[in-house]
Amino acid sequence: MKIIIATQNPHKVEEIKEIAKLFNIEGIEFLPIDKGLSFNPIENGKTFEENSIIKALEANKLIKEYTLADDSGLCVEALNGAPGIHSARYADTPQKRIDKLLTNLQNTKNRKAKFICAMTLINPNGEIIFKTIGECRGEIAYTQSGTHGFGYDPVFIVDKTSKTMADMTEDEKNKISHRSLALQKVFEYIKEQLDLPM
Repeated sequence: MKIIIATQNPHKVEEIKEIAKLFNIEGIEFLPIDKGLSFNPIENGKTFEENSIIKALEANKLIKEYTLADDSGLCVEALNGAPGIHSARYADTPQKRIDKLLTNLQNTKNRKAKFICAMTLINPNGEIIFKTIGECRGEIAYTQSGTHGFGYDPVFIVDKTSKTMADMTEDEKNKISHRSLALQKVFEYIKEQLDLPM
């Protein structure tokens, strides 16, 4: 089975491949959208799910294959869910995004937060056949820690651990991350509902 990931970012595809390996998923070939194609979805949805659907449909128009899209971000309780769907655009660089987040939280003790990942699977006919959401709960640290991961990982302490996502190994993160939890549901759907070799 071939699944086109609605991205031209090879790192995201590699992460999905690693998660698939971790859960012994075989028989699925994950591929990015060819960089020669014009993939510029307008992410004007109001939720992660809406943006995920927009990306999946746009990718499916270009490539008539099974298409999987995700939209994800960080939601902080004390900031009324911000940065939310604007997580990647919260500031100009990853470090500036972390700095802005810590500055905005400097006067609050409520550090509760969650990473959310919404995924949409579309069949070759352009029909939405499965949608799901994965959540990883935790809290925002007061200072950065760790050298792994990306984005807000250095300041996100995972629930029931004392580690930020950036302190974790790739395998540790891939077992509990919001993307991993959403992907597991996608894999379960494919196994149970689609008459396809795995």
